[in-house]
Amino acid sequence: MIVLSITLLSVGVAIYIMVHQIGLQKELDFGAGAYYYADIPDYEKVDADGRFITKIPKWVYYVLFLAWGFLMYKLWGWLNKDDE
Repeated sequence: MIVLSITLLSVGVAIYIMVHQIGLQKELDFGAGAYYYADIPDYEKVDADGRFITKIPKWVYYVLFLAWGFLMYKLWGWLNKDDE
C-alpha cells in the first residue's frame, strides 16, 4: 500500500511540475533534446554521424574500458571475499 501511495504521489508531483513548467528556462529553449545537446562538452567536436572527433586512437579507449572493467571485477571479488 505504501509503495502504491508513493508511486501515485511521485506521478502527481511530476505532472504538476510539467503542467506548471517549473524549472524551465525560456532563454534555453532548444526544442526536443535540449538537455542532451546542452550537456555535451565540446559539442562542436561531434561530427554529423554523432561520432566524437578526437586525436586519441580508438584502441586506447577500448584498453581503458577493459582495464576499468578488470579493476572493478577485482575490487568486487576483494569486497565479497568476506562473504565466502
